[in-house]
Amino acid sequence: MSATLLVRRVLQLAALLLAGLFCNAQASETPPLRVVASFSILADLVRQVGGPQVEVRTLVPAGADAHVFTPTPADARAVAQAQLVIVNGLRYEGWIGRLVKAAGYRGELLVASNGSRLRQAGGGTDPHAWQDLSNVQVYVENIRAGLVKRLPAHAAEINARAAEYRARLQALDAETRARIAEIPKQRRRVVTGHDAFGYFADAYGVAFIAPRGWSTESEPSAESVAVIVRQLRAQRAGALLLENRGDPRLLERIAAEAGVKVVAERLYADALSPPGGVADTFLQLFRHNVLTLSQAMAADSPTAR
Repeated sequence: MSATLLVRRVLQLAALLLAGLFCNAQASETPPLRVVASFSILADLVRQVGGPQVEVRTLVPAGADAHVFTPTPADARAVAQAQLVIVNGLRYEGWIGRLVKAAGYRGELLVASNGSRLRQAGGGTDPHAWQDLSNVQVYVENIRAGLVKRLPAHAAEINARAAEYRARLQALDAETRARIAEIPKQRRRVVTGHDAFGYFADAYGVAFIAPRGWSTESEPSAESVAVIVRQLRAQRAGALLLENRGDPRLLERIAAEAGVKVVAERLYADALSPPGGVADTFLQLFRHNVLTLSQAMAADSPTAR
């Protein structure tokens, strides 16, 4: 090889090395993507997939009820400054359209539930699709694609985190099925405050009875309450569980009329617990619910508070 050719090769390699260093420097200096997520469960999924490459603002905070949420001027400012807004869709966030319009946000509204296996009932679509872990894998894929589109320099990292999280969801799904299978079918009956666990019921074979519909705003009829009381009296089995938010008085009245007791541990349906709580990530939430449900259904009688 001539000296001239050798010098040329060295210069080419140096140029490639410098270009790579420049790209890496650019990627490391890229500020986090400003993402607004509609509620706490969705925000956790975005953080799990996006990692340090995202800065997530949650509109409905942990422990709060998205069904009765009222956005504030601070929420409108957060949406206005967002580079991406991610929602559940399926009419779960009935207030999101008004908020986006008031904020003047013109970016993409990424619907995390797109492509999920949906549950139809009562002439509508149940919005609580995250209660089936196969649907959560769809959520993760939608989030991954949305983040990679905006952060191509970090695609490898985002893809790796999404793949790892999907593996954890698959493992939890198998664990859930195994745990529920240990419980006799006749005992797989649960009463909850509102109809938030229909997807869980379909996926894992547990019958949920609820006096309220999909929204905590709905008021149960006297007949629906009476039906639940009669079922509890006749079956003398199953569990009556409160949720982590909402008014417990209705279920307490049902328990008193049916002569059963309310399970001590609460379920987490629509929101994470505050940081440090038993359900401060989605995986923790789901695992806590499965453990609480399986223990309550397996017991000879519901555990007193």
